[in-house]
Amino acid sequence: MGLSEDGVPWVELPERVDRRLRLGPFPSARDALKFLCYAAAGAVLAPFLSLPGGLALAALGFVVATWRPDGLALDERALTVLRWKLRSGPQEVPVSPRVGGPLLRRGYVGLSSSEYVAVIRTGGAPLAYLPPAELARRFESYRDLLRASEGRFAYLSTLVTIHARSFSPGTAHASDPDAASRAGYAELVRLLCRRRLARRVFLAVAGGTTSPDSSAALEGQISSLTERLVGLGLRPVRLKDRALLEAARSFGWAGGESAA
Repeated sequence: MGLSEDGVPWVELPERVDRRLRLGPFPSARDALKFLCYAAAGAVLAPFLSLPGGLALAALGFVVATWRPDGLALDERALTVLRWKLRSGPQEVPVSPRVGGPLLRRGYVGLSSSEYVAVIRTGGAPLAYLPPAELARRFESYRDLLRASEGRFAYLSTLVTIHARSFSPGTAHASDPDAASRAGYAELVRLLCRRRLARRVFLAVAGGTTSPDSSAALEGQISSLTERLVGLGLRPVRLKDRALLEAARSFGWAGGESAA
C-alpha cells in the first residue's frame, strides 16, 4: 500500500497466479503447437499443391493460433458449431395418428400406440447474486430432482423474446399531460425487451399406455416433478391442447397435425 502524488492511498494488486502463460505471439504453448501442426501440413502439401498454397495454410494456422475473438479460437468455434449441428439434427419421432383431441385436453401426446408423454413448461431462475448457502441448496434440490426422475425423461431449453406488452403502460389520450412521458417510457420498454431474451424450459415425462394404472403412475411423476420445480423457485405449467402440441414439435416429434 502506498500514496499517489495527490495523496490518495492505493494498493498494488499482484498478478493473477492462474493466468495463462504466453509463448511469444501465441496465447499459450498449445496454440504454438497448433501453429506448428498447420505449418507442417503446409510443408507436406506444398509439393502437391504449390508453394503459395503451403504458405497460405501456414498463414491460416498462425491466424487460428493467435486470434481468439471472445476468448475462443476459430477452429474451436467451428468445432462447437459442428457438435451443435450434430446434436440438433433431424431426430423426429412420429406422433401417433391415434392421438385425438381428448388426449391433448388431458395433457398427453402420443409417441406410439403404447407410449405417451406429458410436458411441463417453466422458466429460468436468476442465480448470479444468491448467497453461497442458497446456491448450494438449489444445486442439491436440482440434483435430487434428476435422481428422482423415473422412466424416460427429456429436457429442452430455449430462448424466447420478451413481450413488451405486459410491461408497457396503457394507451394515453392526447389530452393527458403525461402522454409524452408514457410514450417515452413505452418506447424504452420496447427497446429493452427487444435486446433481452427469456429462458423457456420444457420437461417431458414419458409413460406407458393410458390405462388407469399407467396414467396414475405418470401423474404421480408429474406431481412430484412440479413440486420439486416449485421448491427451486420456478413456476411450472402443465401443458395441454395447442401449447402441448407446439412443445411436442419443439422436441422434434413430427406428425402432430393429426393429433389436433
